[in-house]
Amino acid sequence: MATRNSVFANPKPCEHLADYKLRHGLSGYKSIQKWLKASPYGKTGIKMCETKIPTCRFRSGFHQGRLFLCLICSSMSCSDHTLLHAQSENGHDIAVDIERSELYCCLCSDQVYDPDFDKVVVSKNIMDMPSKTHDSVVDDLMRRSSKRRRLNPVVDLDLKRSKLLVSMMDRRAKSCYPLGLRGLNNLGSTCFMNSVLQALLHAPPFRNYFLSERHDPETCKKRSSDQLCLACDFGVIFSAVYSGDRTPYSPAQFLYSWWQHSANLASYEQQDAHEFFISVLDGIHEREGKGRNSNKDNGGCQCIAHRVFSGMLRSDVTCTTCGFTSTTYDPCVDISLNMDTTNFSSVTVANKSVREDTGRSTLLACLDLFTRPERLGSDQKLYCQNCQEKRDSLKQMSIKRLPLVLSLHIKRFEHSSLRRSSRKIDWYLQFPFSLDMTPYLSPSIVRNRFGNRVFGFESDKPDISSEFEIFAVVTHSGMLDSGHYVTYLRLQNQWYKCDDAWITEVDERIVRAAQCYMIFYVQKMLYCKANEDWSCTPISTRRDPFVPIAGCC
Repeated sequence: MATRNSVFANPKPCEHLADYKLRHGLSGYKSIQKWLKASPYGKTGIKMCETKIPTCRFRSGFHQGRLFLCLICSSMSCSDHTLLHAQSENGHDIAVDIERSELYCCLCSDQVYDPDFDKVVVSKNIMDMPSKTHDSVVDDLMRRSSKRRRLNPVVDLDLKRSKLLVSMMDRRAKSCYPLGLRGLNNLGSTCFMNSVLQALLHAPPFRNYFLSERHDPETCKKRSSDQLCLACDFGVIFSAVYSGDRTPYSPAQFLYSWWQHSANLASYEQQDAHEFFISVLDGIHEREGKGRNSNKDNGGCQCIAHRVFSGMLRSDVTCTTCGFTSTTYDPCVDISLNMDTTNFSSVTVANKSVREDTGRSTLLACLDLFTRPERLGSDQKLYCQNCQEKRDSLKQMSIKRLPLVLSLHIKRFEHSSLRRSSRKIDWYLQFPFSLDMTPYLSPSIVRNRFGNRVFGFESDKPDISSEFEIFAVVTHSGMLDSGHYVTYLRLQNQWYKCDDAWITEVDERIVRAAQCYMIFYVQKMLYCKANEDWSCTPISTRRDPFVPIAGCC
């Protein structure tokens, strides 16, 4: 691996965007400036015609999905056909999302960021200022939570308007949104990172640890040796997010540190949110795990990552010949669940049977499937200690110990080595907001299997409560090889949608209808305690570039 550089470096821009700017400069940005329109809520979009409904050039009729405007030919393409447009028209790689006025690379199939485009959008809003009153301008700009939130000093603002922006920031800090609810800028194909970070930033025990400065960068052993530390960078993010500032934050330093930790994933491409989650916890464990007291019952580690997310799985393998059972225990930081696809319908296309994603499943059915006895195939015969040879066997999983924060990963991506193909399962998954994990604990599973003949096999009382409350849902929309991650947060029993830099209040029906990919639950007692007085959330006293605000209205 290349030598690590501790000097901060911003992520490299998209090569297709850089090539576009080299050939066309800012002409494309300026050409669409006249079509930029801000809604009453401050959200800027593109409206070319007041009467004509925009449609995809490759589709007939109205399309409900997102549409993108090509910066070269001004043609419209939906998310399913942007790549086709770029491949059919040489050099037509960069487009703009007409709903959110955000740059989009058709070849990367993801949002890209360019401060020069920000300046065009911001200057358009500034040009509209004279027609508005002082207060309405402040309100409009205050509500604008987009990737263009990072107002650069290079933007040509006079002294009067600069004071206006300062006033805007002061009023934004008094927003009625809960403290800590802050957008994260997309640095180019980083929605996978932003979605997971939002969930981690609002996991009560994880949040309390960093806001109470339990990880002190001044005494961090890794910092003293001049090496990057993910835990230290997490502390910086927590300080910024809970400072009271509502402007979207750019976690570029954290991204750079993560790239150094996970060199195999360091690229300007969309990554899997679940893989990122595991990698981040591993990075924190690597820095914090050493030097702490070992605890065998807690997976041998007392770092904050394992203290919050680590549980214990139990695996029982039973010989079908003699009934001998071999039991093993494995620590885990999440549980990956298969969707029950037994009810997939089949249709015949060109004399071939093709499965069609028409149906729904439930989280409880996924958990039932996870703990259901599974007969191992003939090629998976295991050695039986009693028979002294390999035998057919049954395997059953259960949960020996629950974590403080339960992370459930829904396997929506199928990979078939036989067919050499991959697919995404777009099924609707019903999940409860309150979850009782008692039926999936080892005592319950063992009792159901053996009845009352087994006594004292395991304690019926779990170490911690088995009742959980949901607080975050990471969703994935789009295709298998491209798509977009969004997080829904449940704060004070109100749901908020975190779409990169955009933060919006949503109804719970929107959350239930989303394609959940990762679901985060926290112990009910911790959830209720966190909601008792949200305004009393501790604010880090660590020095950072943001002015701390004590609570919100």
